[in-house]
Amino acid sequence: QVQLVESGGGLVQAGGSLRLSCTASGLTFSRYTMGWFRQAPGKEREFVATISRSGGSTYYEDSVKGRFTISRDNAKNTMVLQMNSLKPEDTAVYSCAAAYIIFDRGSSRPNEYGFWGQGTQVTVSS
Repeated sequence: QVQLVESGGGLVQAGGSLRLSCTASGLTFSRYTMGWFRQAPGKEREFVATISRSGGSTYYEDSVKGRFTISRDNAKNTMVLQMNSLKPEDTAVYSCAAAYIIFDRGSSRPNEYGFWGQGTQVTVSS
């Protein structure tokens, strides 16, 4: 019933930009903390960014601070990750996720997220 679908991945040169979108259905979107995670080949899933239910609080992994921006539009059931100044080390499958958390805060912990999208590939060439 719950479905999260990512879009916007692709191939880009270092220094370029991509805009990832996540559309949600089957849930009351405004009641869920949302987040982005990524997984590079041979590595574990890594936290990227999160945004609170209201959109009033955001948090980023250190390596993407100043380059990535997370946002949400609760009226459209959509979350966006704007990625600028991309680096080859950003190459990964990016997944969106939803967490039912009692506090209006983000979360960087994957075990707090109950729903996951299928992922979208981001490849940054040098």
